[in-house]
Formats: sequence, structure tokens, C-alpha cells
Amino acid sequence: MLARLRRTFDLDDGAHATHEYSAIAMTSTNPTMRVAITGGSGFIGTNLIEHYAEAEVPVLNLDPAEPRNKRHTQHWTRIDPLDANQLGTTLGEFAPTHVFHLGARTDLHGTTLDDYTSNTRGVEAMIDACNGLSGIQRVVFASSRLVCRIGYQPKSDTDYCPPNAYGESKVRGERIVQAANTTFPWVIMRPTSIWGPWFDIPYRTFFLTIAANRYIHVGRRPVLKSFGYVGNTVQQLAAVGETSDPAVDGTTMYLADAPPIEVADMANRIQRTLGSKPIRTVPRSFVKPVALVGDLLQRVGWDEPPLTSFRLDNLLTEMIYDTEPLSRILPDLPYSLEEGITRTVEWMREQHLVDHPNTGPATT
Repeated sequence: MLARLRRTFDLDDGAHATHEYSAIAMTSTNPTMRVAITGGSGFIGTNLIEHYAEAEVPVLNLDPAEPRNKRHTQHWTRIDPLDANQLGTTLGEFAPTHVFHLGARTDLHGTTLDDYTSNTRGVEAMIDACNGLSGIQRVVFASSRLVCRIGYQPKSDTDYCPPNAYGESKVRGERIVQAANTTFPWVIMRPTSIWGPWFDIPYRTFFLTIAANRYIHVGRRPVLKSFGYVGNTVQQLAAVGETSDPAVDGTTMYLADAPPIEVADMANRIQRTLGSKPIRTVPRSFVKPVALVGDLLQRVGWDEPPLTSFRLDNLLTEMIYDTEPLSRILPDLPYSLEEGITRTVEWMREQHLVDHPNTGPATT
């Protein structure tokens, strides 16, 4: 049932902001709900844990790493993501009604599938663990937009062209889910470029580079991207996980805000919110050699140089995905682009990642 709801969010400075939006199968309407999240110590997982904890829904974080948000320690259990027996025992004791499998290795430094066993064997372990349980209403498996190279528009859910070993591991994970004989309904979600509080490389770097007055616009051609603010992302995940519509089961959806953002416009909004200097524009021909230098630095051991050819291509290639299936489940998103940027900058200041306006990156 579609309902018009209001929710109050605590801002980092102790103030409150109230947003009105439409949602389906909202968390607070199901008193029997119990949610298990693998990878709840990661970026999206941290925000999803917070979403359910605020709604006073029993939530369990299964992750080998400690929570990023220390307030979430009470929800955390350390597990081996490849151990189906441990997963099954822990999940059996908790008895979840909904499971979100977000646990994965997400960096791009691996070179073979063997470097990403969490994304393949980890999926198999989760399926085995959940198959032994009753009462699960749906499992949401997180994949990645990088099952296809940037700029490629897949013709179907199983049309793949991964650009690297990480993408290949996510393809393998999707195929494992699709081929499995499961006792539970499932949905595959492909996060696009998600940003917001508790984020890390590369989008935290995007904000920090703007704060330090080192970011530049490359060329003047508008570039549209399907990005997602994490505050919207967790609402979308929850809506997909909780919807009573069986039509979503067995489907694959891209996870992003609609409509797409224009990169230069988003960067300028971030600059104004941070209070940093106006962003300069340089020709593409100037930036390409810098990216090649970054490639060289990466080959000699620098894991995260500021710019590489891969990142430059990511920056300049339009990346637009079909979000209509997701919009049918959650028609209205709670946060605008401007609100998402404001909340993200407030969080960065609270974490001492940036100082207050006109002072740039924090030194503490």
C-alpha cells in the first residue's frame, strides 16, 4: 500500500530535518521484521544498519571487520564470510525475515578471480546458509554496475562485459544466484556510483579534492551520470527487500537516484557547500597526460593515485542506467541532490575530514 509519510532525521549539528515522501512497505509497519546484513561495516551497510536501528527493527551485522560507526557495535557479529556453517548457525539463531547480502571485496586492485573469493564463494556460502532457514521473506544480493564496462548498455540482465577482475567476480556472483536452487525469493541489485556519509574512495576523494581546491572540470561538455545519494539508497534497498509484490523476485535492478546528475553541476554544488574556491575548467588534452602519469604510478605501487586513465574515462563517459523498475517500487526519493550534499558535508565536518567554510581540509 502506498502511503504518504513524514520522517525526521537527526543532522550532525543536533538539528532536525523533516522530509515527506512516498514509500511502499515501510519498515515500521512490520513488527515481526528481523533484518540480517552482511557487510554491515561497509559504506552502504553502515547506512542500512542505521536505517533499521533508527526504526527499532532488530538488525544483525555479519562482517569480519568492526563497524565504521562505533554506535553499531551492539549489532555486530564477526564472521568468516566464506564459512557457510558459521553463517547458517548465526543466522539460525537470529532468525531473520529479510537478508541483505552486501559483503564483498570492492576495490579494483585484484587481477584474477581468485583475488575476489568473497564475491563468488561468499555468495555460495550465503545461499547455502539461507537455504537451511525458514521464515526468510526475501534475500537481496548486492552486485555492481561494473558487470559491464562504463558506457555499455546491456541488452538484458545476463548481458555482461566486465572491464576488470572485480567486475568479472560480480558477474560470477550473479550467475551463482541465478543458477541456484533457492528456498527463498531473491533480488539482485547493482549499485551504481553511491556517495554520502561513511563513504570512502573514490567519492570521498571527490569531495576532498574539491575542498582542497584541487578539483578541475575537464572540458565543457555536460556529462550525465546515474549516481545515488546513500540516504536514498538505503530507502530503495529497504523498499525492494520489504515489498509484498512478488514481481520483483528473480529480477535485477540498478541502484541509483533518478534523474541522472550532471557531474559539473554536482561538483559546483559541493564547492559552494564547502565554501571552497570556484572550480576551474581545463581542456581534455591537458588532463590526459596527467592520467597517464597516474597509470605509471599505479603500476609501480601507488594504489590510489589521484587520477588514472580508468578514472578519467569514468569521469568523461556518460553513465545512465534504467531506474524505472526501482522507481515503481519507491516513486519518490526522500533527498534531493542539494540535501544529500549538505548532509554529506556536515558529516565530513563532524568526522574532521574538512573544516568549516573557506578553510579547506581539516588538519586534525
